[in-house]
Amino acid sequence: MDSATADPIQTRLDSAVRIAHEAGDLTLDYFRRHGLAVEFKADASPVTAADRAAEKLLRERIADEFPGDSILGEEFGASVGTSGYQWVLDPIDGTKSFVHGVPIYTTLVAVLAENEPRLGVIYAPACGEMVYAATGGGCWYRDARRDAAPIPARVSGVRWLRESLLLTSEIDSFATGRKKDALTVYLELQRSARLARTWGDGYGYLMVATGRAEVMIDPVMNLWDVAPLQTVIEEAGGKFTDWQGRRTVHSGESIATNGLVADEVLAVTRDR
Repeated sequence: MDSATADPIQTRLDSAVRIAHEAGDLTLDYFRRHGLAVEFKADASPVTAADRAAEKLLRERIADEFPGDSILGEEFGASVGTSGYQWVLDPIDGTKSFVHGVPIYTTLVAVLAENEPRLGVIYAPACGEMVYAATGGGCWYRDARRDAAPIPARVSGVRWLRESLLLTSEIDSFATGRKKDALTVYLELQRSARLARTWGDGYGYLMVATGRAEVMIDPVMNLWDVAPLQTVIEEAGGKFTDWQGRRTVHSGESIATNGLVADEVLAVTRDR
């Protein structure tokens, strides 16, 4: 298929998978490095040379391959494009985990068309795991440690919250975020679930997409945190919404479930 007839989303997905892998692997050069400097941004979130180097690489690859596309990244802001496609990048989602040598950080890459997500990639380089999806193409899982071919990723068949694994990124975000009752929501969900853990950030959504967890919830999200998640979760057979049940990546919050327990979760989060 030549460039004139190639599917623009599939073409971008192929590139997104490749460059997420490349940028994620670059972060491994810094991971658990003694003396790695950690700076703090205006919002008190940490940033390292690894975050900046990985995002710079992603931006360079995108600019070379898709010069008309716009880019939004956590570390270097927005660039304007003309094509109608926007790349959204988080070079290290889970920098707090990264700087403490915890392997469940991820590199996130998404593409939006007309402000709606069309593809997403979640790559956990220290774990060697990746999930990726484009709208209508299914969700795929790759285990880089085994150099295995991609296989379909599917959410679990667990039907009740009482039998579910509940994940979140950081419990403190429920107490300090903009929702006054958010901590109450989390505690109610924790009491209702079989097990609750903070195996969070992008890795928690990878867990839901691969059927290893049933619920992942966050009360505070930036677009670069959330942009890949809707496509990945939905194409894996799950449900992705905000706390009110709206199917969107633009609410600054998120709930990902296997779909079967979504109503139970939303009964707790709605109107909070």
